[in-house]
Amino acid sequence: MSIECKNLKINTFEDLGIWKEGMWVCIKTYEALRDCMKPLFSISPLLLFAFSPLLLFSQFDSTRYCVAFYNVENLFDPEDDPEKNDDDFTPAGFYHWTNKKFTKKLNDIAKVFLAINGWAPPDMIGLAEIENANVLKKLCYTTGLKAYHYRYVHYDSPDARGVDVALLYRSDRVQIIESAPIPVVFPFELHTQNRDILYVKALIPGDTLHLFVNHWTSRFGGYGATIPKRNYYAQTLRRQVDSLLHLNSSANIVIMGDLNDYPTDESVVVYLQVKDYTKDADNGTLFNLMLPLMGKNIGTHKSQEFWGCLDQFIVSKSLLNKESSWQIEGGKAVIFDAPFLLTEDEKFGGVKTRRTYLGPNYLGGFADHLPVRVRLRREILSPH
Repeated sequence: MSIECKNLKINTFEDLGIWKEGMWVCIKTYEALRDCMKPLFSISPLLLFAFSPLLLFSQFDSTRYCVAFYNVENLFDPEDDPEKNDDDFTPAGFYHWTNKKFTKKLNDIAKVFLAINGWAPPDMIGLAEIENANVLKKLCYTTGLKAYHYRYVHYDSPDARGVDVALLYRSDRVQIIESAPIPVVFPFELHTQNRDILYVKALIPGDTLHLFVNHWTSRFGGYGATIPKRNYYAQTLRRQVDSLLHLNSSANIVIMGDLNDYPTDESVVVYLQVKDYTKDADNGTLFNLMLPLMGKNIGTHKSQEFWGCLDQFIVSKSLLNKESSWQIEGGKAVIFDAPFLLTEDEKFGGVKTRRTYLGPNYLGGFADHLPVRVRLRREILSPH
């Protein structure tokens, strides 16, 4: 990977990134960071000894894993696929989508993942609104992510818009054992073409993770009219979860995705049967890591002046149990709201997401959602 750093001015440590949650959050790849810090190391070799263990530890630590999710908003390539409804995202289409714009969006998404977890990018990344395997190949092999051995799990779904979900994973740290698309067919609307739920069974040191990547039916066409559709997604997912828990009541389950509902909506609370671990730990099997953010006008998506958590992480009890080998660090999910993902909201105040498009107008931003991540920490349990 070629990195150009000769024009980068490094006067203070703040020039390397921002300090957040007790660590440096950098927007450069590990290689770029190493290269760009050479002037500091030449000034004081002691800095090399101070930083090298942290840089190396973050790359090879088998007791810390990170899982992220990001709705990347219409990641299409500019090629016309006659089998998909992608005409708008072609050079002659509504958005005048070119290879140059596509390449910029790929690099912008890579920038997010290289920054979201501090020194090392996530081990697994759930994605929503990706067109096909080609865009995943480009993301893994032609951007700054290529240094981290990313591979992907993806199945073409029958979605009418031609967008799917997928999972990226670092093949040097994660082994995929099994994967499958879970079709969602509404019994009350058999003619619709819906996005699948993606199931992936992954092996990490000492244990197995069951991951579900979701992108439920949007609210487009009316909130009330689309409630039954999201409820049915929740029912479908719950059946899969119950099957896993029936085989192993301590299964490590991670549900992530853009649910197009909030943590307190009935699809999540009633049909998926998700609880609040701080209030109802003894009576549930799934728990929502976004609930602590409710009521604070904090979220992954902004509608007018309201921020809400449409994008969520939900986990099984075992990942919150202090006796388990793998646990969610801090028992929470974190919304990545780096300044480069946001812009001033002149209409409703505060900030909003920097989008790629607003209507037909190209803005050159990232997406209309913010990404979310969780960290998993492995506890080496002593034998009884």
